[in-house]
Amino acid sequence: MAKFGDLSNFLVLCILVGIAGSSYGQLQLNFYAKSCPQAEKIIQDYVYKQIPNAPSLAAALLRMHFHDCFVRGCDGSVLLNFTSSTKNQTEKVAVPNQTLRGFSFIDGVKKAVEAECPGVVSCADIVALVARDSVVVTGGPYWKVPTGRRDGEISNASEALANIPPPTSNFSSLQTSFASKGLDLKDLVLLSGAHTIGVSHCPSFSSRLYNFTGVWGKKSSLDSEYAANLKMKKCKSINDNTTIVEMDPESSSKFDLSYFQLVLRRKGLFQSDAALTTSATTKSFINQLVQGSVKQFYAEPGAMEKMGKIEVKTGSAGEIRKHCAAVNS
Repeated sequence: MAKFGDLSNFLVLCILVGIAGSSYGQLQLNFYAKSCPQAEKIIQDYVYKQIPNAPSLAAALLRMHFHDCFVRGCDGSVLLNFTSSTKNQTEKVAVPNQTLRGFSFIDGVKKAVEAECPGVVSCADIVALVARDSVVVTGGPYWKVPTGRRDGEISNASEALANIPPPTSNFSSLQTSFASKGLDLKDLVLLSGAHTIGVSHCPSFSSRLYNFTGVWGKKSSLDSEYAANLKMKKCKSINDNTTIVEMDPESSSKFDLSYFQLVLRRKGLFQSDAALTTSATTKSFINQLVQGSVKQFYAEPGAMEKMGKIEVKTGSAGEIRKHCAAVNS
């Protein structure tokens, strides 16, 4: 999911899970049943009409959801161009978010929902629902999205840089990062599986092609033939900032399990992909995954639903933005 594109210890994790559980208790399925009964259908219809014409957006919108939730929780803060409460640059300008796409898509959905129910449905809920519906329309799994999130009023680029795990992450840093959000190693693996429909720019992994300094007796974690092919046909220079590379070239438009097969064959683009095979626990789970079906392993309650509940704002916290790119005046 990274650029994401491009999951220290378990006592701390247990404490964090308990804290997270208390913070999203007010989310509920069909939260808008009375206040805006057509909201979820309007969102779904918009996605189902638009995404088949631009299937690569599905990955972008799922990545946006991930990047939103990992900074201040799932509160739509990644959508903000500016805020009234801070002079800091917003999350959008942070390095991990500079290649995010789909903001105009979210604006289109918000406009459609506002026409039906002004000032009722949060941008944070729209992001969560759009991410799920976009994956489903590409043949991926369905997961429940309880709603009732409210929009945050603070967005800080430095927090995005500090909280979003980079594609160069090793296993230890991934485990720490995901544990800090109440997510375990199974969640780490399953959420990484979103790379099956993603694309990346060369700088996210070019150091694996050009700067690897092999230690005697040690191989690069990227398959040598695959690396040579990428250098010859895709990332012809370490400074190539424009070329886009599919993270799962074997089935880039379909949400399936082939990404995990590539990871086992040392063909995951990112260092963070390769890191999943350096732990016996996560590698074992990947081996189980490739024997099953995508919908079986993203069954409820799953990693996607857990991620969507990270540090959400409910009740009287935050606001319901009129426009997703700006806080209410």
